[in-house]
Amino acid sequence: MWTLHAVFQGLLMLGLCVFTCLMASYGTAGIEQKCPEFTALNIAHAVIGVDLKVQLLLYTRSNKKCAENLIDLNLTTSLNLNVTKESIFVIHGYRPTGSPPVWINQIKELLLEKEDANIILVDWNRGATTAFYPNAVKNAKKVVEILNNFIEEMLINGASLDSVYMIGVSLGAHIAGFVGKAYKGKIRRITALDPAGPSFTEALPTERLDHSDAQFVDVIHTDTDALGYEKPLGNIDFYPNGGKDQPGCPQTLLAGMQYFKCDHQRSVFLYMSSLTNNCNVTSYPCDSYVDYRNGKCVSCKAFQPLPCPILGYYADKWKDRLIDKDPPMTTAYFDTSDKDPFCMYHYFMDIVIWNKNSRSGFINIKIIDNGGNTTESKINSDAATFLQYRQVNLLAGFYEDFDSVSKIALTFSTRNTIGPKYKLRVLQIRLKSLSNPDWINLCRYDFILVENIETTFRPIPCQDMDM
Repeated sequence: MWTLHAVFQGLLMLGLCVFTCLMASYGTAGIEQKCPEFTALNIAHAVIGVDLKVQLLLYTRSNKKCAENLIDLNLTTSLNLNVTKESIFVIHGYRPTGSPPVWINQIKELLLEKEDANIILVDWNRGATTAFYPNAVKNAKKVVEILNNFIEEMLINGASLDSVYMIGVSLGAHIAGFVGKAYKGKIRRITALDPAGPSFTEALPTERLDHSDAQFVDVIHTDTDALGYEKPLGNIDFYPNGGKDQPGCPQTLLAGMQYFKCDHQRSVFLYMSSLTNNCNVTSYPCDSYVDYRNGKCVSCKAFQPLPCPILGYYADKWKDRLIDKDPPMTTAYFDTSDKDPFCMYHYFMDIVIWNKNSRSGFINIKIIDNGGNTTESKINSDAATFLQYRQVNLLAGFYEDFDSVSKIALTFSTRNTIGPKYKLRVLQIRLKSLSNPDWINLCRYDFILVENIETTFRPIPCQDMDM
């Protein structure tokens, strides 16, 4: 006979068994459904060292939030990879602290908003995380072999090199270059975001990224005086703010790690900004940043019907301009603001004076709109030499863009603390918007600038529209 106590024990055991089975089933399902994620390590891993392990994390518009790790799959079994679409590989660089790049998810999301493509995050954090940089360089070459094997499999399954686009950051830029070399420069495009300088500065073209590694190679240099590569490497090399100190980045060691990585990382944020519709950052082909700053390269008339080169995602529109160049390379310069979307609105000003004696100095430029809002030029050119009846060209860049200019304020200065104060007798000034070239040119005639005194006036439409 079953006693009441025995029945109770039996029911209790049955309940525990059912609960355990359900939890086991739920746990298994949870493991099966867990999405692969970018490898997260820490400084301890950098000190101890980790063996190279690569993930190829695929995101498409069908699986925006949950990646497939293609490294573990036969491509025919992938649920989301469509080899007939464009495949964009995003390759990070050296990771001295082991943390995932702060921008990695954002760039994936922005690319998917822009294009129905295969976005493949090349996660080689186990290999890039090391306190000894040469180890990361060595591992980078192993990543190249893995990517070459994967692309070969894609080609076997119907992909085309014309649909392969690689975005490489720092050391990742050279990885992209090596992959491109393996395919004799036939992949569609490589975008190199501040390619690494250490270990590559003196390298031959066969040992680093080169303009011949893809059908089109565009490069953004933002830290050429420290972690980045200084010389041109691509078909078009962009040097925002001269390629060195970026506005908004800390200037002292008191900022900690930001002091070391802000300039280097800015290249990525500039590229991501180009994926939004906030503004297009226009650049100006020029031989040097000094020439650009001194207003010598503010026109793209020589390149018409093409517009001035646009930074980032749309840089490949400049490709046709390079066909007849030998070598097919261009350097382009521009200035940016200190925060996203980094736009600066450029104006070109020319001045003609009628002083009999030459004057050397600087002119500060402000523009005021109809509402009384004022913005001041952030571009500091070298001292200009003003000669009688000789045109002097100045470049001005503003963080704000006004629909209309109501007034212009100018201040002339020699920046001398002693000696007489000079006057600049202006025969004509002319202001042209480079950001909005269809706007009417604005002029003012016959007035005097007294040193260190701001002179404000209302401009009028220029009598001669040619510049």
